[in-house]
Amino acid sequence: MAFTASQRIIAARAARSVGQGALVVDFALYLHALHWSAVAIGGLYSASLLLGALATLIVGPASDRLGAKGFLLAYEAVQILAAGIALLTTATVWLSLAAILGAFGRGANGGAGPFAPAEQSWLSRAAEGSNWGRVFHTNTAVGLLGMAVGAALGAVPQWLAPAIPLTAGYRLLFVIVLLGSFFCVFFLAGAREERSRAPKDPEQCTSSPEGERPKPRPWRVLLGFAGVNSLNGLGIGMVGPLMAYWFHLRFGVGPAAIGGGMALAFLSAALLSLLGIRLVDRFGMIDTVVGMRLAGLLLLLAIPWMPTFWLAIACYILRAALNQGSIGSRQALFLGLVDAHHRGLAATVNSLSVQAPRAIGPSIAGLFFEAGLLSWPFWLAAALQGSYLLLFQRFFRKYGRKTGSSS
Repeated sequence: MAFTASQRIIAARAARSVGQGALVVDFALYLHALHWSAVAIGGLYSASLLLGALATLIVGPASDRLGAKGFLLAYEAVQILAAGIALLTTATVWLSLAAILGAFGRGANGGAGPFAPAEQSWLSRAAEGSNWGRVFHTNTAVGLLGMAVGAALGAVPQWLAPAIPLTAGYRLLFVIVLLGSFFCVFFLAGAREERSRAPKDPEQCTSSPEGERPKPRPWRVLLGFAGVNSLNGLGIGMVGPLMAYWFHLRFGVGPAAIGGGMALAFLSAALLSLLGIRLVDRFGMIDTVVGMRLAGLLLLLAIPWMPTFWLAIACYILRAALNQGSIGSRQALFLGLVDAHHRGLAATVNSLSVQAPRAIGPSIAGLFFEAGLLSWPFWLAAALQGSYLLLFQRFFRKYGRKTGSSS
């Protein structure tokens, strides 16, 4: 049976997500085991996010003109190189280079890191004419399921610890990243990409498919969206990348407990992403996103108050399910702001407006961790994401699609 391009893109996401899930659990713990300080760990994550933001700035618009396939294959080649370096050495300089290139530990739910705009643009074109909410929720759910498998595998180093050193067990996880990238190359190389043709008349750039409101000039809308989204990015950076490290510092638990908890979180998020398809049909994309993210915000506030690891991880699991389960709707919403030939640009603005401010978050969190102020990143993140939710709703009530997203 021949697979469609959209099926191959989603299959590549599944392969990529397993290694990402394992490193979300273990990479910061690996650096801690190598005696890196909290400030150094946070700084490395920030450098990785900053480079990713710069790469996104180039890749998204270029993918509209040159196509996405070549960029995604290049991304997998970089992943193979980075994982190979990390397997061979623990030297600070080389491991730092590999981590920055490979975006280790950041997690992207199976997305292609700074190359995600190309991936999202390609998927939107491959799924043209179908129910976007359904396609993007399915794509998100598949990535989250892979992350759950990877997070469960993050417990392996602790299980092997009596037989081999813990740091050696952590290094074995890079084999998963290597294998995932080879599978991605297999799936993507066989996918056919059809590019959308740019209109001859620039005024056509503001035209809309049937059932949508006429779209304003892309830059005006997208810059407004970027301003709203940057609040979300900074809030995510405060707690998301270093969550496993926070559990270790706060409760003294190891990768087995953290990996198991995070695996449940990703699994719950995948199930809720599939449920989100029904919620979108009933409530519309905007109300689905706002409702899920508001509940997640309340759980974010609760996590630092929890007296035990199991209560804290339970709140984290529910919050992750609600926040990440709405990703598909958010992707469909921002891609619906523009026409087919501007979707790489829209995906770029979305990714860059999250990644650039997100790059600041780990460094700030690392400073708080070093000072023993473990709850402060949560308070700051909650204030930022609360502001984001308020502005998000107002923005998409004004600019969202007439059908499906603004109901």
